[in-house]
Order: sequence, then C-alpha cells, then structure tokens
Amino acid sequence: MKKYHILYIMLLAMTITGLSSCSENSNTVEEYPNWKATNESKFNSIYAEAVKYVASGSDSWKVIKEWSYQDSIHNNPEDYIVAQVITKGSGTISPIYSDSVRVHYEGRLLPSTSYSEGYVFNKSWSTDEYNPSTNVPTKLAVSNVVDGFSTALQNMHIGDRWRVYIPYQLGYGSAGTTGIPGYSTLVFDITLVSYYHVNVTVPDFKAKSTGNTNTWIDK
Repeated sequence: MKKYHILYIMLLAMTITGLSSCSENSNTVEEYPNWKATNESKFNSIYAEAVKYVASGSDSWKVIKEWSYQDSIHNNPEDYIVAQVITKGSGTISPIYSDSVRVHYEGRLLPSTSYSEGYVFNKSWSTDEYNPSTNVPTKLAVSNVVDGFSTALQNMHIGDRWRVYIPYQLGYGSAGTTGIPGYSTLVFDITLVSYYHVNVTVPDFKAKSTGNTNTWIDK
C-alpha cells in the first residue's frame, strides 16, 4: 500500500511540474500591447503634422472639429478628426446630419502585433482591392455612425475620397465594440458617392442623375 502511495505522489508531482512548465513556456502573444498609449501618441503625432500642413496653406490635409462642438472649450487634439485628401471631388455641397449617403469605405485599426497594416474591421466592398467602377457603395445614415465618421461626411463633397483618422474619443471610446478594442484610433478610407435629404426616396444605385443633386431617374 505504501508503494502505491509513493507512486501516486510521484505522478502528482510530475503532473504539477508539467503544468508549470507549460505555463512558463506559453507563447501567448498580446495583440494590442500598450494600446491606449500607442493610439494616443500616434493620433497626436498625425494631428500635429496635419496642423502644420494646414498652416502652410496645403489643401491635402484637413483638421476638422467634431461636428457638434461649436464652442471654444473643445480645442484639444481629441476634439478633432484629421483627413488626408486622396481625391478631390467636383461637388460643392456637403451632406447634413439628417441626410443619408452612399459611400465606399474601409475601416482599420493602427498596426498591431499580427497586423502590420492594421486590422480591417469593416469595409463596404467584398473584393480584395477597392474598385469604384465595380464596387457598389453602401447606404448609411449620417446620424447612425460614430461621431468622427459623421463629422467627416458632413464636410465632404461628392467625389471626395479621404483617409480619415478618428481619435478613440470620437470613435468607440474606452470600451470599444465587437472586434475593436477600447482606445482604438480608427482609420477610414471614405469616398462620398451621393447623398439624400430626409423624405427623398433613395434610388437604386444604378439610377442616373437628372442634374439636380437630389433628383434621380432610373436608367
């Protein structure tokens, strides 16, 4: 009996040692290390550079205060979005908060451990590459997206394509959402295709414009 007792103790010790070894040798990799500090630092850097470009007279960058902030209190970097103009459209009027829009977009995070170009958490096209001639734009309500995205839309013109940097305060905040950790700077590639006021029927995308911004006829 004593012999079996000793054997049991030896096996138990080996099991504990093995578990300890597995724990010590675990190769668990953190996907988003120092995420809050990384995102704050990166956005502040982008903001500072954009401010310099704007001050120099460049029209390739825009620094835009969150759409509902009309006071002098909100003047910190996180109260703004930063937009890099990729393509300048021919439109002259922007959507308003109550409008609906058709856009092409892709949203990604800043680079992380497994994603050197940033994790793509959502996009409107199903192909690997963006192709405006074949990709169908999605319909969105300006009021139904995060504040930073809404701010961008309300300053874009039809045909504009912007790369928009949104601080986490104007995105999903410190809590995050499914697939997006808290404190995430959001980077969107947005092309504004069209927009429609309230009570205007949004036509099928294959519709053809009559010339009036918000009046369309079917092909």
